[in-house]
Amino acid sequence: MKTLGTHNYYVYMTTNIIRSVVYIGMTNSLERRMAEHKAEAMGRKKTFCGIYNSYYLIYTERFQYVHHAIRREKELKGWTREKKEALINSVNPGWEFIVLE
Repeated sequence: MKTLGTHNYYVYMTTNIIRSVVYIGMTNSLERRMAEHKAEAMGRKKTFCGIYNSYYLIYTERFQYVHHAIRREKELKGWTREKKEALINSVNPGWEFIVLE
């Protein structure tokens, strides 16, 4: 069990190699989730990320509490494409792919 204050939840956005789609998700492990998205794209292609090869990380937000992350994910999913692009551009204007270490 994690100690108080050490929880990490992430809302993230991924795209494909030509940056034509945006996927929004929430996880407690970015490394694991990005590996899952890539495996989906290389495998049976049954999910959005798999079908559209959307496994390139371009945006993240960290939260301590899961309910805050869930609320933010739902908020972002309700946004227009234009508004999502503006958010990404505000912190990652070149839509550079984020490499996790």
